[in-house]
Amino acid sequence: MAKKEETKIVLEREYNIPLRKEFRKVANWRRTEKAVKALREFVAKHMKSDKVLLSKYVNKELWKHGIKNPPHHVKINAKKDDKGKVMVELAELPANAKRELEKQEKSKKDITKKEEDKKAEEKKVEDAKKAEEAKKKEEKATETKETQAKKAEKQELKEIKKELPKQAPQPLATPKQVEQHPTAPKGQ
Repeated sequence: MAKKEETKIVLEREYNIPLRKEFRKVANWRRTEKAVKALREFVAKHMKSDKVLLSKYVNKELWKHGIKNPPHHVKINAKKDDKGKVMVELAELPANAKRELEKQEKSKKDITKKEEDKKAEEKKVEDAKKAEEAKKKEEKATETKETQAKKAEKQELKEIKKELPKQAPQPLATPKQVEQHPTAPKGQ
């Protein structure tokens, strides 16, 4: 992802731009279009730059009453950066725009907070995994000690068996089988 280059603001001015004189020169159904062009030309002339960008709130203010009835004057703040780009914003943001900006900032904070929480949870999971691995290693070490002890006991038993004389195995006692007559009761 490309890094954003920080731009320095070279020039900042506030204007109250008259639009009526310009948009009266065209037909009613083109008035707001002409007002937008007039605003761009005014800013380009006074800020000495061809790259003029209007914010969405300036655009909404111009188009608020439709194409036939733009505002007669618009108060703006114009900021020119070191690359020659001019950003045009309303001087006084409407209340709903302020609320929108606050919501955006709040959502950005919430997103960063969620990301931090996720990172913390991931770190906890990694720590838990490391702890489990350490326990498993300890268990394996104890298991290997136990298995070695068992092997040693088996070898000792084998040696003891070799030393003892072999005894003949005794036959297992088989129970006596009693013949039953087919007519005899089952209990006997």
